[in-house]
Order: sequence, then structure tokens, then C-alpha cells
Amino acid sequence: MKDYIEQRINLLAAYIIENNATVRSAAKEFSLSKSSVHKDVTERLLKIDPLLAMKVKKVLDKNKAERHIRGGIATKQKYLSRRSNTI
Repeated sequence: MKDYIEQRINLLAAYIIENNATVRSAAKEFSLSKSSVHKDVTERLLKIDPLLAMKVKKVLDKNKAERHIRGGIATKQKYLSRRSNTI
């Protein structure tokens, strides 16, 4: 694997762990696609540093488990803002 890709993978992993970041927020921060970030931190990182990959997996699993809660909050805010605009 090329050095710059390994460096990117390590930076992504560190960012996700330090910030409890989602794949989407990491992709936005590094100006990458979500699929590139996901492939980097799930497949490629496992080959480079399995221990770091496990740490990232814990953060991503936690975010996945909480995803429905964040979606519900966003929907609630959406309809509350619509309601206040019509009053």
C-alpha cells in the first residue's frame, strides 16, 4: 500500500477515535467520500494495524447504535421549526 494512503488511514482512525466521529463527519473533515473513509477504516486499517482497527470499530459501532436517536431528534427539530414558522 502506498505511504500517503497509510498516512491518510492513520489520520482518519485517530480523528474518529479522538472525536467519536461518524464516517460522515470524518469524510467531511478530510474532504473524502463516505465510502472511501469506510473502506479505509474497516478494511485497509485492519491490514495495517488490527488493534487500532478494533478501537475504531468500537466507535463506529457505538455511532451506529445511536443513529436512530440522532435521526429522531433531527426529525423532531425539523417539525418544530416548521411549526414555529407557521404560527
